[in-house]
Amino acid sequence: MPQLFARRPIAAPNSQGFSRQIGGLGLIALGVGGIIGTGIFVLTGTAAALHAGPAVALSFVIAAFACALAAMCYAELATVIPVSGSAYSYTYATLGELPAWFVAWNLILEYLLGASLVAVGWSGYLVSALADVSVVIAPAFTQAPLAHTASGWQSSGALFNLPAMAVIAVMGALAYTGLRNSARANAVFLLIKLLVILGFIIFGIWHVDATRWLPFIPENTGIAGQYGWTGVMQGAAMVFFTYLGFDALATMAQEVKQPQRNVPIGIFGALAVCTVLYIAVAMVVTGLVDYRDLNVDAPVALALDRTAELLWLAPWLKWGAIAGMTSVLLVILTALPRIFHAVASDGLLPTRLARLHPRFATPAILIVICTGTAMLMAGLLPLHVLGELISLGTLAAFSVVCAAVPVLRRTRPDLKRAFRVPFADFTASLGVLACLYLMSSVSTAGWVRFGAWTVIGVALYALYGYHRSPLRRGEVH
Repeated sequence: MPQLFARRPIAAPNSQGFSRQIGGLGLIALGVGGIIGTGIFVLTGTAAALHAGPAVALSFVIAAFACALAAMCYAELATVIPVSGSAYSYTYATLGELPAWFVAWNLILEYLLGASLVAVGWSGYLVSALADVSVVIAPAFTQAPLAHTASGWQSSGALFNLPAMAVIAVMGALAYTGLRNSARANAVFLLIKLLVILGFIIFGIWHVDATRWLPFIPENTGIAGQYGWTGVMQGAAMVFFTYLGFDALATMAQEVKQPQRNVPIGIFGALAVCTVLYIAVAMVVTGLVDYRDLNVDAPVALALDRTAELLWLAPWLKWGAIAGMTSVLLVILTALPRIFHAVASDGLLPTRLARLHPRFATPAILIVICTGTAMLMAGLLPLHVLGELISLGTLAAFSVVCAAVPVLRRTRPDLKRAFRVPFADFTASLGVLACLYLMSSVSTAGWVRFGAWTVIGVALYALYGYHRSPLRRGEVH
């Protein structure tokens, strides 16, 4: 049993090459750039329609609180474990191999489904934008074959979501060749995303109908998670995905001036800015359209299309959202194979999977596997299923990261920490509880699917990783 918790040795942190140049405001700006993503264009409507109603705005606040706790724990681990900001690597060095495998397996789930969810949203906005210029794609090729509504599962009459599968195929091909967006291109895409969000808020707020916000928290239907407080919490678990990217802030701790002061400023500041923007988007969307009508792939597009005074703005915002989502999808499909690569390099998956392409120097086999799997998920699964599973996988991984901080404080008190979580035992414990509480809000069906994924992961580790681990065989010192 102790061998299941064998820990990878922690090398001494090497700060050579890092200069402390980032201040608190700079870290906030970087954080907003990393956090602002496509979830806001996709999940807001689903969370409002199925779970929280107009109170989806409150769901964003709750999700941000859990993110802040996890991000501070991430930050401390990033300063003492000299690796590239991986929750998998942090867990391997603190809690051991089996917990690390659990985290990696859930990060794989998060990124796979994240790519699929972004692609489904991309498809929804593309279909809407093309319809504005009288180009219509047959509905049979723009939706998943099954749809989930408040009343349960229904056949959509569609075959598969072709645009979602196509964009993943194209972005996967770009990731295969090793193409990277330049810093300037990334800045342009970020600017586009911010302009889309700000434009929707600024122009849309003048046309909201405040009566649509009443009651703010709709009465529970008698089923847990369908409105009421349980719906707000389930909505918080779902929109947690919109904050992903905050972990990038934690990995910069060694490059921050006065990290003990500026890391919390950067984390809380970025989360606060994004939360304000997300709340504003949620209030405008639910003020323009009845929240019960928002269970669609492109809720912001629907709100614009149903508001005559904003039809002039709709094409600009739709194409802007499409551009932003395209960039995010490429980033996800570039990062996902790297997680697989790290696990395979550690011997927990076949090492041949970690081989790099002789010309492009990319993990080509893994990119093909990840791209194909994400295409199937995007083509066949509806948003609701994708959102729930992303939340469970991500929250499970982050709860383990939070638990690792007090463990490492006790096992390696000698390690120098550029940033220390304030009131570590309390903060880390609260982070674990916050993540677990949000997980508990997910539907029973979501837990069944997550349980099946976990069982597959444990079986894979038992059949392969446990026996092939170089660390457990004494080959890593």
